[in-house]
Amino acid sequence: MPKNLTKRAEDYSKWYNELVVKADLAENSAVRGCMVIKPYGYAIWEKMQAELDRMFKETGHQNAYFPLFVPKSLFEAEEKNAEGFAKECAVVTHYRLQNDPENPGKLRVDPKAKLEEELVVRPTSEAVIWNTYKGWIQSYRDLPILINQWANVVRWEMRTRLFLRTAEFLWQEGHTAHATKQEALDEAKQMNQVYADFVQNFMAIPVIQGTKTESERFAGAEETYCIEALMQDGKALQAGTSHFLGQNFAKAFDVKFMTSSGDQDHVWATSWGVSTRLMGALIMTHSDDQGLVLPPNLAPYQVVIVPIYKSEEQLDAISTVAQDIMNTLRSVNISVKYDDRTTQRPGAKFAQHELQGVPLRIAIGPKDLEKGTVEVARRDTLSKTTYPLDGLSKEIKNLLTEIQQSLYKRAFDFRDTHITEVDSFEDFKKVLEDKGGFISAHWDGTAETEQKIKELTKATIRCIPYDSIEEVGACVFSGAASKGRVLFAKAY
Repeated sequence: MPKNLTKRAEDYSKWYNELVVKADLAENSAVRGCMVIKPYGYAIWEKMQAELDRMFKETGHQNAYFPLFVPKSLFEAEEKNAEGFAKECAVVTHYRLQNDPENPGKLRVDPKAKLEEELVVRPTSEAVIWNTYKGWIQSYRDLPILINQWANVVRWEMRTRLFLRTAEFLWQEGHTAHATKQEALDEAKQMNQVYADFVQNFMAIPVIQGTKTESERFAGAEETYCIEALMQDGKALQAGTSHFLGQNFAKAFDVKFMTSSGDQDHVWATSWGVSTRLMGALIMTHSDDQGLVLPPNLAPYQVVIVPIYKSEEQLDAISTVAQDIMNTLRSVNISVKYDDRTTQRPGAKFAQHELQGVPLRIAIGPKDLEKGTVEVARRDTLSKTTYPLDGLSKEIKNLLTEIQQSLYKRAFDFRDTHITEVDSFEDFKKVLEDKGGFISAHWDGTAETEQKIKELTKATIRCIPYDSIEEVGACVFSGAASKGRVLFAKAY
């Protein structure tokens, strides 16, 4: 497997693109801006999906599935949502092809097969889902509705990058309906907390929770809650969002219910989602110049065993011990692979597993068999230690726990040292250029100032942190009064 990655310090973007391809995670497809997620990459996504799905169901949500196509009239019903996504929409206008008489062997759109109404390929599903909910909800007894769907969506991006921004991507989207405003607000906050718990505890990525400014909110939302992570190049990445939609979609689709007091009211709504963009966050938070570094929770296999031998007899003896190790590790829920390929030398196998971020590698040779030991290499530190076979599973379990915690701490320490308070626009620009990361600065609360800072520096307000302390100050740009600091950063 090819290695020789560009160094992060030389060209971070090139390093990232090379790593995604060389580690066999994904590749560009024949469709511009779309990707093929390869088995190794998809195995990581499946682990994310399984854990999130478990967490959603623990909070009372059920999975369902809604159509890929949204009639244009439905898409237009909620004006802000439609305007927000209009420029990214792919639209189906015809339903059939026919032979092209002018170009034998070629096909063309059948002009007689024009759809009566154009169909939008979903960029998000609020419109089709709320049109459906209209038939499901009549009374307060029908509420709440707590639905999630795992799906693909299409947003016709002009500039694409594998996992981070593609024309089609995989995600989950939750859509809930509630009888009261407070229930919907509680739901939106709860799901943002679910995302934070997942990303921090399962992916070992520290995040900052907060709310978006009005200009950065989801189109059609009254409030957007978010989790923001920091990548190694000092840029922020929005890792997940949860939206309080108020009654906007219920009013657009006339979804009313009879309250317990016999009155009619519009339903209160939320939506929330994370996507395969989390794969990009995983890569850019933990990986190094040697390749992927995977937290044990997310590794397709947490341990790989590589035999080192010269003869078939040696391989047979090593394989017997390897099988015993695998059985023991699997009995304590550790995923393990035995790499006994005869087409690759041990050095090439080591390089591959290092590139693909396998947390622990066990090497066994004839001398190890004699001593009753194995060599264990950690991917996160690249250190090697010899352990006796007796009690090995306990040592491996402890090491995996240690790696998971160590990766989080390393990322947390990096993030913590890259939050910088500034009080002048000159310092703001200097920190952004020389250090990067999150900049904690006063903002006067106006969209005009927010837009001007973005135009001048390409930095945006990533979030207004939950734990922001009310602090009287002067806006870093306009000098106008400010009630507290917000976090700015350049972002993906």
